[in-house]
Amino acid sequence: MNTFKFKRKNVAWQWVVGSFAVIVGIVSIIKDIKGLVPLFIGFYLLIQDGIELDYKNKTYRRIKSLFGITIGKWQPLPEIEYISVFKTTETTTVWAASASANVSNAVVKVNLFYNTNQKIEIYDSKNEDDAFSKAKELAAILHVDILDATSGETKWL
Repeated sequence: MNTFKFKRKNVAWQWVVGSFAVIVGIVSIIKDIKGLVPLFIGFYLLIQDGIELDYKNKTYRRIKSLFGITIGKWQPLPEIEYISVFKTTETTTVWAASASANVSNAVVKVNLFYNTNQKIEIYDSKNEDDAFSKAKELAAILHVDILDATSGETKWL
């Protein structure tokens, strides 16, 4: 295996609203050019962000994916010093009409560190074991150590 690819999963409401908007856009575009608005909104909601590593060529790219089509510009992979696994909270603001609500979720993130404090966000999961599994896979390929920062006391693995 020469590549690692991670695409962030869309939440359920994005799939539902995005799919509905695409359908409305396709049906509406037959009658009026204004159908492009819901079509593009639907596409925007269905886009998945992620990252892809190519170990063989020592490159990486941040990707956007829609319906299996993936785009992103390849960049040289810097010399990775270590991999960090840590817990954090992600907050998403959801808008409905004129009201908004903040939804917070606990996640475990995996980052590649280089140049002392520069990072590349590579993976996130709600499951700690899953995050460590990916970190171990990457550490074996990149020949680096893992810093476990999931608890108050950090430790090297």
